[in-house]
Amino acid sequence: MKLIDQFVNVIIAQSDFREEDTYYLRNRILALVGEGNNETETKEKDAVLLKEELLDLAQKNGKIGGFVEERDCLGAELMNVITPAPSHLNQLFWSTYASCPEKAISDFYHLSQLNDYIKVSAIAKNIAFKTPSPYGDLEITINLSKPEKDPKAIAAAKLVKSSSYPLCQLCMENEGYQGRLDYPARANHRIIRLTLGEDPWGFQYSPYAYFNEHCIFLDQKHVPMVISQKTFDQLLEIVATFPGYFAGSNADLPIVGGSILSHNHYQGGRHDFPMALAKAETQFYFRGFLEIEAELLKWPMSVIRLRGENREKMSQLAELIRKSWRNYSDQSVDIIAHTEGVPHHTVTPIARKRHGKFELDIVLRDNHTTPEYPDGVYHPHKELHHIKKENIGLIEVMGLAILPPRLKDELLEVEKYLLGEYNNIADYHKVWADQIKEHRDVKSSTVHRIVQEEVGKVFVRVLEDAGVYKQNREGKLAFKRFVESIGIEGEL
Repeated sequence: MKLIDQFVNVIIAQSDFREEDTYYLRNRILALVGEGNNETETKEKDAVLLKEELLDLAQKNGKIGGFVEERDCLGAELMNVITPAPSHLNQLFWSTYASCPEKAISDFYHLSQLNDYIKVSAIAKNIAFKTPSPYGDLEITINLSKPEKDPKAIAAAKLVKSSSYPLCQLCMENEGYQGRLDYPARANHRIIRLTLGEDPWGFQYSPYAYFNEHCIFLDQKHVPMVISQKTFDQLLEIVATFPGYFAGSNADLPIVGGSILSHNHYQGGRHDFPMALAKAETQFYFRGFLEIEAELLKWPMSVIRLRGENREKMSQLAELIRKSWRNYSDQSVDIIAHTEGVPHHTVTPIARKRHGKFELDIVLRDNHTTPEYPDGVYHPHKELHHIKKENIGLIEVMGLAILPPRLKDELLEVEKYLLGEYNNIADYHKVWADQIKEHRDVKSSTVHRIVQEEVGKVFVRVLEDAGVYKQNREGKLAFKRFVESIGIEGEL
């Protein structure tokens, strides 16, 4: 069948368009990809793959150049045709939600895949594996999904007139935005409107997901991230509204926070992270909150888990912990709340609902620096930077390492080095590789698994560096001192 006709057929089959719309759709697509070479035939039936063939046709017809960014902009516009208008989509979502919340969420997720907003084929390029650790299996991802920038495209983007619209990639104004060489295409982007408390928020999926149904909840106002009791209220409301989803917030301070601190948002999805499966080391109750169970976890980060049915009391207790931590110092273990009036303490909170009860994990964070650790005392230390030097955000805190794409090729060179083969190992990997050689029996049949396991060990150390209370006797006693300073029933 002719390419454009096949794409029209798929649109009609998978959207609200009907047969009467055939000529209209064909003409709109011709306007986008050009009228030349329109006898091109195809055997493809998948909408996303048909879109790629149409982009090749558009390039032949001179409608776009060869930059990935140009293809993305036109591709999003083509897939916008198959995507309901925001008002219609929101009406569909909440109408379905009234009778079956799970179906409403599932339908929106599948639409976001169908219309190529979620980059399914790109995500499949990521390298993902699990590795054992003293804290349970950890998850490792080498992120290969985002295409690398073409230097020519970077140079061309500098010539594009600068714009402050949208203000950031989390703003509501991204919905339907055409995109530019220096800004991602969002013509096929849709956001579900919802209210958290009395505040208007949005719900969308992440285009480059790191885990199952990776989504984002975003404030409809462009306001900076601030952790407060409202944060805990909203996270608990999200997990009550979205069955099976967790919801968490990055910390609100540099070094220990996420990559976008300028726009208040949370991340969520349908995934049990290693931290969610971590065992409790100590169980207790805080004074005045006997309806809320509390635990300290066996986890490299310093986590207080709260569990109960009363959301209001849980939120109040979480805020008491946050405020107590904000001003708490313990010089004996290098816990410093302020330096010359600059705050260093905040939390990374994660909410979920399991077995009919709410859970709220409060991860203690500290971002102070020293001459010895200028990147942060509780940040991956320099000897680990050959694997991971970026901030430890929400996803890493929960036990999923997001590692840079350079490691795909670099780790293959490490494997060759370990086997004594000709290699181009990076100098910054050699100390680590020699340590592996010294302690592991490396063979061609085991080298790949061994390197993955050793990467996992580095990630354990990364998390232990980021943990404010260390996994030793001194650290555990200091953690208990902090908890007792808040007020508990009995003794730990």
